[in-house]
Amino acid sequence: MNLDPSVSSPDFRLMIDMVPALMWSCLSDGSVEYMNKRWLDFTGLKLHEAVGWGWTSTLHPDDVEGLTQVWQEIISTGRAGEAEARLRSSGGEYRWFLMRAEPYRDEHGTVVRWFGTNTDIEDLKRAEREVRDLIDFTPQQIGIMSPAGRRLYANRFALEYAGITLEEYRSPGYMRRFAHPDDLEAINSRGPILRGESYEFEIRLRRKDGAFRWHLFRSFPLRDSSGRILRWYSSGIEIEDRKQLEQRLQNENTALREEIDTISMFEEIIGDSAALQATLSRVSKVAPTESSILVTGETGTGKELIARAIHKRSARSKGPFVSVNCAAIPQALIASELFGHERGAFTGALQKRLGRFEMAAGGTIFLDEIGELPMETQVALLRVLQEREFERLGGSHTIALDVRVIAATNRDLKAAIAEGIFRSDLFYRLNVFPIEVPPLRQRPEDIAMLVRYFVDRYAAASGKRITNISQASMDHLRSYPWPGNVRELQNVIERSVIICETETFSVDPSWLLRNRVQIATPAMPLAQAMETQERVRIEAALAESRGRVSGPSGAAVKLGIRPSTLESKIKALNINKIAFKIADQHAGLRRA
Repeated sequence: MNLDPSVSSPDFRLMIDMVPALMWSCLSDGSVEYMNKRWLDFTGLKLHEAVGWGWTSTLHPDDVEGLTQVWQEIISTGRAGEAEARLRSSGGEYRWFLMRAEPYRDEHGTVVRWFGTNTDIEDLKRAEREVRDLIDFTPQQIGIMSPAGRRLYANRFALEYAGITLEEYRSPGYMRRFAHPDDLEAINSRGPILRGESYEFEIRLRRKDGAFRWHLFRSFPLRDSSGRILRWYSSGIEIEDRKQLEQRLQNENTALREEIDTISMFEEIIGDSAALQATLSRVSKVAPTESSILVTGETGTGKELIARAIHKRSARSKGPFVSVNCAAIPQALIASELFGHERGAFTGALQKRLGRFEMAAGGTIFLDEIGELPMETQVALLRVLQEREFERLGGSHTIALDVRVIAATNRDLKAAIAEGIFRSDLFYRLNVFPIEVPPLRQRPEDIAMLVRYFVDRYAAASGKRITNISQASMDHLRSYPWPGNVRELQNVIERSVIICETETFSVDPSWLLRNRVQIATPAMPLAQAMETQERVRIEAALAESRGRVSGPSGAAVKLGIRPSTLESKIKALNINKIAFKIADQHAGLRRA
């Protein structure tokens, strides 16, 4: 049966009135020409009140502009469409309806009328509001995205955390504004979205107070029955405390690995001489305090061992102990090593790096060979000690300091101050509680105990059984002045154990005669004497290693220091290491 789609047709009007839904028809310009009985009964309007654009009087005031705009867009395109809006019932109650419109075309394809229905979705909207309220008050950041990954919705918790509106969240520049710059690459990776896979990532988001905090986000797709993605849902929880704990453990592990690589072979402070006991007494008194300490003494006396003893007896003993040899780091990098740097702070700074002070947070930092610091770094260190805060290189964020500082040197800092190469104010700030470690020649009664300790240590390490110590060797060891102190004694014992083939330990006396140097006297300044001692020790090690600095048989291993440190000392003392290689070659030619 062909029906005239005109409301003037009684049959067509009867059919519309019998449809169990709110139904209507419009002219091609969108003006209403007929509302069915159910629509009129619901709204309480008469037909003459609803036709044209009178029906808009039943809309909720907040929905008029939006629905009118959508309706005009549908009319202009000539395609079917839908929209949601609230209609006022005859009793004055507003209810949500889904409005759908379909075009009716003539034989030429021209739209001559529009037919539509209004479906009550109030119960559905109420359920959505309840779910939305539940989502809004969930203490997690929840977001909804389109199939292509465009942000559509964020719950109230997420918006309040960042201090933004939903419109700001939806804006294209949201992530650039609120995510940490270092994390943008991970965020912008669209691989999982393109593959339609669930994924998770960790990023730092800026809180409304400006602080960046770590979050863990998980995203998963919602699919229809055909497997097409309808929405992406994501949830994020703050993991700042976990990340800080991970960072602290990483810092402590890093510091521990560096300590394992650089720590001296000493495990205990060995000796019962009066000179050593006086030093240990001062350690016991100052350890429980927070005072800065300056440990002085000749090279090889065990200054780091004293610093560790102070740390272990302090309230910071459960925190990290971070050791820094200031002479082993190039001057251009020392500030970055101590205070860290931000990405891009200088050429080659490809990522943020924590400095040793941050690694030592809650514990102790030991600055060995403090007298080797360049003047500009001395200024920065002075500020750290005075203000208890610092900034990474290239950064603007001030970091509070919770570290105890113990410094050490074998230089005469007062002489360095007089020469203008060390700041007096830094000296007095470090020298709150000075501790001087006595050289081994001032504690000869400890030598026998140290010898037995090192013999047992290296014999066990090499799998040898050594039960006795030659009395002649012990006499030689006691009479030797030990310019290299305990470290030199340690090296001599280690070498002797390696070549020992009996159960009786002995030392080749020629080693000690070759290493004997003049000890400082009142006629010879301490700094000059120490420099002379160090030169002789280095030259002896170079001669023994045939001019080789690094490697298992290099001079650095024999002296118990890093190759880079030895290279710096060779350069400072103007030692020609090539001469030792040439001398060895000549000796080989003579033997040939």
